[in-house]
Parts: sequence; structure tokens; C-alpha cells
Amino acid sequence: MESGAQYPFLANAPLPRYEQLKEEQELSALEANVPVATTMVHMSPQVYVTAVRDHVVWSIFNAMFCNCCCLGVMAMAFSVKSRDRKLVGDVEGATSYGNTAKSLNIAALLLTLLIITLVIVLFATGVIALKQFINQMDEERLNTFDDFVQRHGK
Repeated sequence: MESGAQYPFLANAPLPRYEQLKEEQELSALEANVPVATTMVHMSPQVYVTAVRDHVVWSIFNAMFCNCCCLGVMAMAFSVKSRDRKLVGDVEGATSYGNTAKSLNIAALLLTLLIITLVIVLFATGVIALKQFINQMDEERLNTFDDFVQRHGK
């Protein structure tokens, strides 16, 4: 390579001589006498961790909207524990905490749906019973008014 290509300001001047370092001298001496050896590195295949479900999003939903008997908050705690175990590399612990979070999420959701259904049924039957009660009171009031008019006349 020409010196002008590397250093355009030294287009015609020769490159300055430099002193070889001690390591360079030893390396050049070794290269001349010793044949090149190869090194083999044996690498084991990487073990891929199976995806452990921690159910964090479901737990957040249950903690905010379906927090019956604090089951949603408990599910959230187990989901966070599962995620922590997964980050540490403890697949068995993460799976255990994840399954517990899943069970708590199912229980919270079912209990909340049961309560909502019960309230709707009670409200629907309560409204019907209330309407019947009001109709019965109106009939009694009309009967009482008719009796009053008949007794006292016009």
C-alpha cells in the first residue's frame, strides 16, 4: 500500500521507521520455527427453557375488576412470584407459582360471576315481587276507597 493513500500529506515521503516491540520479535521468531496448532472448542447445545405462563395480565384484570375475597390480589402476588422465579431460571418454581396464580384467577372469576348472576336474579325476582306488592297495595287502597264511598255516600 502506498504511503500517499494512507497519509495524503506525506504523498512522496517514505514512512518513518519504527522500533519493533519485544512481543512482536518473539512472535516472529515463534512463527518461523513452530507449526501452527489448532484449538477445538466443544460447545454443548443450548437448553431452551419451556415457556412458563405466569398469568400476570389476567391477575391484573382480576385484581382490578374481580377482586372478590381478595383472590385477585393473591393471584397477582403469585403471578409476580412466578415471574421472579422464571427470571432466576427456576422453571419448576415458576410453574408451581404460575399454576397457583391460574387457580386463584379461576376462583376469583367464577366467584365474581356467581355473585353478579345472583344479584341479577335477585334483582329480577325482587322487582317482580315488588311490582306484585305495589299492585296488591293499589287494589287494597281502591277497595278501601270504594268502601268509604259506599258508607258515606255522596
